[in-house]
Order: sequence, then C-alpha cells, then structure tokens
Amino acid sequence: MKIYADPITVNCRKVLAGLKLIGADYELVHVDYFKGQQKEAPYLAINPNASIPAMVEGDFVLWESNAILQYAADKHGNATAYPTDLITRADINRWLLWESSSWFPSCYVYLVENCVKPILGAEPDPAVLDAQADNFHKLAGILDKRLAEHQWISGTPSPTIADVALAAPMHLHGWQQLRLAAHPHLSRWLKDGVEQLTCWSETTVYEGFTTQAPVNA
Repeated sequence: MKIYADPITVNCRKVLAGLKLIGADYELVHVDYFKGQQKEAPYLAINPNASIPAMVEGDFVLWESNAILQYAADKHGNATAYPTDLITRADINRWLLWESSSWFPSCYVYLVENCVKPILGAEPDPAVLDAQADNFHKLAGILDKRLAEHQWISGTPSPTIADVALAAPMHLHGWQQLRLAAHPHLSRWLKDGVEQLTCWSETTVYEGFTTQAPVNA
C-alpha cells in the first residue's frame, strides 16, 4: 500500500494516524504540498482532483481520506478501529461524512487564516474569521454534546477511525486559535484522549508545518 501524501496537511495527517491506529503497513510517497506537487502531471495521473492523499495498491487507486481509512480497516480486519456492528458502523460513517462536508471546511478557515497565511507572509483576515465563528461554534457544540456522554465519539470502549477523522481538522488547534474553551467535552476528548494516542503522537505536526520536533519540544 503506497500513500501519496504530505504529512503536514489535515487529510494526510488523518490517513497516516488512522493507518497506525488500524495497524496497516504503508509506504509513504511524499508529495510536497507547499511546492504544489499535487498539481503536477505525475500526481494528477493518480488523483485528478489535485488533492492529497491518495492510495495506490497494485492496480487499485483510491482517493478521499475517509475512504482510504474505511478500506484499510476492512482489509486488515480491524473491527476495533472500524466496528462491523451495523448500528455502530452507520454511526461512524455518519461522522465521517459530516467531517468532510461540515467540520473540515469550518476548521479549515482557521487553518488558512491563522496558520497558512502567516507562513506565506500574509495577514489573517478578521472579517473571514468573524464570519465563520457562529458556524464553528454550532458544529463544535454538536460534538461537545455528543462527547458529554461518551469517551469516544461512537460510544465504543476504544477510539475508532471516526475519532481520528474528527480530530484531524483541529490538529493545529493552538496555532489555528480554535476557541475550544467554550466546548469542554470536545476539548477533553481532543487533549486528554486523541492527543494521547500513540498513532497521534507518532504523526505530530509542529509549528511551522514541520514533522521535525524542535529542540526544546
């Protein structure tokens, strides 16, 4: 299984951490996001969407980060990371769809404004951030309510790929300046739960969009 990815991006971090949670071996093929290699012809032949990550396994090509995790969990028979019980699986699939359609786009605004723009020498736009605030807190409130009743998002005794998927858009929450204090259950789940997982710590992204730990880290 080859994973074409740049570990600094949300969806690539999601896949790499998720594969570690699943216990799936993979070969990382680095596609440099900031150099725009995902828009170049060799990669476009794999994923015409010009987005990362993508998976290649023999003649089988798969893109969409959540689909890659679903496939890998089923292939490796990891029913802990992706339970086969019909109701639990439907619940996990619901959160995966919600993450890609609603949660990721909202968190991404903060990532672009407070992380990417400063790295590129630009200033965050307060109007853009203000326009997203109500939507972010509405969505975060949905997660917070769910996590008030469960340690992990699907009520399972251990984390699933849904937990990794939902945490990924917040993976730079300190630099994104996400207002998590208003959502204590969400904050507890992220900081005391997901961020303590081995699969998460082994795929850490540091300030400046680097996977190399600073000397004082």
